[in-house]
Amino acid sequence: MTSRERVLLAINHEIPDRIPVDFWASPGCLRRIESELGVSYQDFVDGHGVDLRYIAGPEYIGPPLAGERPGESVDIWGVSRKVVEIRLAGGVEQYNEVARSPLAEATTADDVLTYRHWPSPDWFDYSVIEPQCDEVLRSGRAVAFMGDRLNRVAQLKPALYLRGDESFLIDMVVSPELARAIIGKIREFYLGYLERILDASRGKIDVLVSGDDFGTQQGLLVSTAMWDAYLKDGFAAYVALVKSRGVKTMHHTCGSVAALIPRLIECGLDVLQSLQPEARGMSIGGLKSAFGSQLAFQGGVSIQRTMPFGAREEIRAEVKNLAEVAGAGGGYIFGTAHNIQADTPVESVQTLMQAYCEFGRY
Repeated sequence: MTSRERVLLAINHEIPDRIPVDFWASPGCLRRIESELGVSYQDFVDGHGVDLRYIAGPEYIGPPLAGERPGESVDIWGVSRKVVEIRLAGGVEQYNEVARSPLAEATTADDVLTYRHWPSPDWFDYSVIEPQCDEVLRSGRAVAFMGDRLNRVAQLKPALYLRGDESFLIDMVVSPELARAIIGKIREFYLGYLERILDASRGKIDVLVSGDDFGTQQGLLVSTAMWDAYLKDGFAAYVALVKSRGVKTMHHTCGSVAALIPRLIECGLDVLQSLQPEARGMSIGGLKSAFGSQLAFQGGVSIQRTMPFGAREEIRAEVKNLAEVAGAGGGYIFGTAHNIQADTPVESVQTLMQAYCEFGRY
């Protein structure tokens, strides 16, 4: 059985030969793996039976993204960013953190609509996508597209970046026209961007991964009523567009989002990714019991506790439980709750991959 067949069977709630494996790791973690093991990333994932491969997607060819101040850049939304370096025991991580939000001073919907840095789908070269897919398909792996951290199909996160976290959340209550204008422009871009990606892939993408954080570890970032009012239509439109091309949909969200799951299912989502075990109400047993017949899952291995700090047997026990509970009857893909970070020992990563192999067989 090929990886592609394995992944699609699992998402369709059928039982493949083994639970498919996905692998998410930060650049710092990957550098550590390559340095300590003396292997390339490609050789590492090939050698451990990882079934999904994420293509790079379209190439940016738009206006230069230079910042106005030294040490700053801008993302496609015009949000000013600066590199923040975090030194960990096992290596260094770098993140492009928001320095300034360009719509922070907006007071009306017209201020939003006349903002001069709204991105265009024309800013990308999509001709590179089909060759990327072909390379993955030649290896028998499943093709996934997710985008980079600053351009991942979403609504809420770009809005928070553009307006500022607190300001946008307040807007949703006291300035609904302004909030809807921001969300509307974001949605307009991503629907055009997605359509061109799907056209360029010529049916060769298997899984399209969107990413928008809807939860904290204690609960939702916005209420279910606010999600319905501002985000549901866009989420449903993204899913409908992707599924109209025969592509499976996966959504990444951190945090406690159990209250939203019935809505995600109603919108047609195929796979929910993250399953952050530390988040309230995200026990895999409860989620599988309540929603496992309607929704597939990916993730669940803790990157906050088990991977960086757990002993070998703790990692194995967590994987074994996921295999028995989440993997029952199909509908599950092995994975971590987010990117494994550079503070995780390479030996622990190897233990994880070996446990996937040992406990994933049906």
